Amino acid sequence: MDAAIVLSALNALLLVGLLFFYGRIAVKSRAALSYGLVVFALFLLAQNLLTVFSYASMAPLFGEATVPYLCTMAALQLVALLALLRFTV
Repeated sequence: MDAAIVLSALNALLLVGLLFFYGRIAVKSRAALSYGLVVFALFLLAQNLLTVFSYASMAPLFGEATVPYLCTMAALQLVALLALLRFTV
């Protein structure tokens, strides 16, 4: 479960970085797409923070069989966010 928590926390950190870049772009361009990306990143950040909290506080309620799936989902999201960050910067 610790790996899933760490991966979700890394996702949250990447989303903070994306928010910074999207916010900067939105202020400069004032384009609707940029504002949409900021809103999207905010909701995804909230989801990841809630995931970290729920994994940490309810870890005993998750069965050991679910841990590989939770880690895989977080790892896939991490790869997707890294790609998004790479193409954004």
